[in-house]
Amino acid sequence: MTMNTVSLTHHDGEDATALLEELCDAYADAYGAEPGEEKTSAFRRRAKKQLTRPGFTLVVARDEGRLVGFVFGYTLAAGDTHWWGGVQPEPSAEFLEETGSRTWVLSEIEVRRAWQGKGVGRTLHDAVLGARGEERATLATGPDAPAQKVYTGWGWQLVGRIPGDDGDYYSAYDLFVLELPVSR
Repeated sequence: MTMNTVSLTHHDGEDATALLEELCDAYADAYGAEPGEEKTSAFRRRAKKQLTRPGFTLVVARDEGRLVGFVFGYTLAAGDTHWWGGVQPEPSAEFLEETGSRTWVLSEIEVRRAWQGKGVGRTLHDAVLGARGEERATLATGPDAPAQKVYTGWGWQLVGRIPGDDGDYYSAYDLFVLELPVSR
């Protein structure tokens, strides 16, 4: 298992639909869950909704044909400020403005447990964000999630906290932003 044997491929929403079962399997492995558990089922529901969003992009990492990690997201539509709804502390109106080409949401970045800590996540992160034309990217994590240290190490800045919606995994989420293009 080395980064030298990992290949990356970029996909649109149509391609991603065909890969959904593999994505669910890798997601479950990343969290040590069973593919049919609620956490994995919730991921499947989120992914299906996001595949059709504008600017959707998926990058997959494979080793000898096996999907070992992935990252995907989409572009916030013009006028879509739901992502920022209720964020505290409240940023300026200018910060909240969405043009349809300003902000790309990094929705999921997952790496199978055997591949974690080997650079696959960072490679996926840089591959997807390096291909974006938006001004910035954003992501949400659970409060105090261990991944927050990784994200800040990659240059992400904490914006604030938003309340979760009914049925969300967390009751609140921390929002981060990263100016694009990514430089390493």
